[in-house]
Amino acid sequence: MTQYYAPKGGLPPQTQLLTDRAMFTEAYAVIPRGTMSDIVTSQLPFWTDSRFWVLARPLSGFAETFSHYIAEVLPGGGSTRPETDPEAQAVLFVVEGEVVLTIEGTRHEMAPGGYAYIPAGSDWTLGNEGTEPARFHWVRKAYEAVDGLDAPEAFVTNETEVAPNAMPDTEGKWATTRFVEPDDLRHDMHVNIVTFEPGAVIPFAETHVMEHGLYVLEGKAVYRLNQDWVEVEAGDYMWLRAFCPQACYAGGPGKFRYLLYKDVNRHMPL
Repeated sequence: MTQYYAPKGGLPPQTQLLTDRAMFTEAYAVIPRGTMSDIVTSQLPFWTDSRFWVLARPLSGFAETFSHYIAEVLPGGGSTRPETDPEAQAVLFVVEGEVVLTIEGTRHEMAPGGYAYIPAGSDWTLGNEGTEPARFHWVRKAYEAVDGLDAPEAFVTNETEVAPNAMPDTEGKWATTRFVEPDDLRHDMHVNIVTFEPGAVIPFAETHVMEHGLYVLEGKAVYRLNQDWVEVEAGDYMWLRAFCPQACYAGGPGKFRYLLYKDVNRHMPL
């Protein structure tokens, strides 16, 4: 059964050493799971019994296209006005507990592995009607409309309903679960799940225009980021600016899996 790592908060003991794997460089950032404590959470307007770990936000000169939160919503909590920016589209991915998502009056019950795309300007609400805390990823990006292309519609699914696509010449050891078809140009961002079997690799240093946010859902690996090899594990987050070289070795003993954001399908603003 698939397990998804989610932060629980708390604080480390006073006896813990200060050294950690957290890094912020000119090309990438690594936010280890141990840094996601109570004191770094944020509150947001119109949300009740909820808190948010903000993992990425637009920063001039760094990654500039998206924000990425991990939300924790307690039983009875949620929001009837979750998004205050009418230009913001969203992807939600549930990792613990259950939430009820309503989009334009249609109710969706989402369990772990649940995935939702919410177009910009949508009327949506979210609540936790269960007895346990719910935790989910919330990726936001201002939608870039194009004359002649319709805006994409909302959809809700679950990872278990989407077959992974094996990468060419990898014998299935490296696969991507795509929730949106790559040739659907209505979409200007993709949020996918990438899976590596133990020992699998990205066998070259990818260098490309897309920005990335990578949250490790499961397993561990050593990841090449620009000029550095960095060990990462479930619960860690990596934030890569455009053209940052990247590759990885999956360390095992289990699968290495991460939730991946990238911006796609649009001209470069000049």
